Amino acid sequence: MELFYRSTRNENVMLTASEAILQGLSDEGGLFVPERIPVLNVSLSEIAGMDYQETAYMVMKQFLTDFKEEELKSCIRLAYDEKFDTEAIAPLANVDGTYYLELFHGPTIAFKDMALSILPHLMTTAAKKQGVTDEIVILTATSGDTGKAALSGFADVEGTRIIVFYPKGGVSEVQRLQMVTQKGKNTAVVAIHGNFDEAQSGVKRMFEDPKLREELREAGFRFSSANSINIGRLVPQIVYYVYAYGGLLKNGEIQEGDPVNVVVPTGNFGNILAAYFAKEMGIPIAKLICASNENKVLFDFFCTGTYDRNREFVLTESPSMDILISSNLERLIYLISGRNADKNCELMEELRTKGSYGITEEMKAKLSDFAAGYASAQEMKQAIRDTFENTGYVMDTHTAVAAAVYDAYKKDCGDQTKTVIASTASPYKFAKSVLDAIHPGAYEQQEEIGLADELSRISGTEIPLAVEEIRHAKICHTRECDGAQMEQTVREILGLR
Repeated sequence: MELFYRSTRNENVMLTASEAILQGLSDEGGLFVPERIPVLNVSLSEIAGMDYQETAYMVMKQFLTDFKEEELKSCIRLAYDEKFDTEAIAPLANVDGTYYLELFHGPTIAFKDMALSILPHLMTTAAKKQGVTDEIVILTATSGDTGKAALSGFADVEGTRIIVFYPKGGVSEVQRLQMVTQKGKNTAVVAIHGNFDEAQSGVKRMFEDPKLREELREAGFRFSSANSINIGRLVPQIVYYVYAYGGLLKNGEIQEGDPVNVVVPTGNFGNILAAYFAKEMGIPIAKLICASNENKVLFDFFCTGTYDRNREFVLTESPSMDILISSNLERLIYLISGRNADKNCELMEELRTKGSYGITEEMKAKLSDFAAGYASAQEMKQAIRDTFENTGYVMDTHTAVAAAVYDAYKKDCGDQTKTVIASTASPYKFAKSVLDAIHPGAYEQQEEIGLADELSRISGTEIPLAVEEIRHAKICHTRECDGAQMEQTVREILGLR
């Protein structure tokens, strides 16, 4: 049965999967949501016998119904190959009874690789299916990891260009170097003088501008997105929660049907929304625990039912979570409103004009699957230090936020359900912060990129190729702009007047 996609802001929009992937964002600014969430068509025990690629096909074929079997299998085969440093693709590490789903074994050592390795293949396949001859311009804002993963995925892909905006001073040094050293004649990287929310808002404004859209079409271009606002990013993320459950079952850690909790360090809400979709598909997830850093807009939302971005933006050592406008939350709001596009539009307009909105009690009651917590910088560092001292396992700053939130959740609730923590980045991506947490003050005068050797020594792990490559790489991108100049910058890059 074919599955269509609706816009969260216009009930009259209905697209196929390939159309939604190509378009990225609906013309009026809405996000695409499947008209229904399909139920798993295999048993949990069958999932336990599947490798990552088989699990990916089993899940994605139910969402991307206008892709032929060979088209989808080809995309999966090209995405999940030797570019990952482990055959498992997303291994589960048992750390003192808690299971860390390591999503950082791809080419840029962050979880964004899991979806952005396949998105270029999905997009170029979709373009062929739709007879699109325009050059696809991937326009993306990043808080650190999406940018490099998208650049890596789309570099020199025929028929595409990619422009990435990141907040100057708002990403780690490794994240910055990974982006500005990216090769590829179709790549552009721009530092904006502002924070991630300003970059993301600027990108969305360009997507929503009908005059700019028409001008691009006349010049032979069309915008699409590699952010998690693109359904082609969200669907592949569902896979790893299904795979994680199968892995626990295969290893005898749980019995078929046993519930598990999932903890996700959360910024733009796409990763935990994917876990929610996996639960709706039939994976026995009990609680979805949303972990925030000091930019705790999501924690406050789940506690009060009010989303309020009118607060100080805090730069933290978990920069990919430094977000006050969590775009993917709109998809959840749409679903808990009963798929009411008018109600969702009303709330999103309040967010745009007032910076906040409140949901109804009826909608709030539908959030019972979620729990939420947040961790301070000190709590994050304590989680890194305690875990290392007790087990020898080293985690990055984002995963540590999730670990700290989970520890507090267990103490508060006494919930002993087996739990999977989404480990979203390699500790090598934030080596200075990680080492400072383990040995406070010992590395203050050292450059982050030079600390990989020390992290390798104390953790007993190899330095990832992604870090080795940027140590002496040439800087390819030096462009900067103010937030108000983003559209003009895009015009210059594309050669428009």
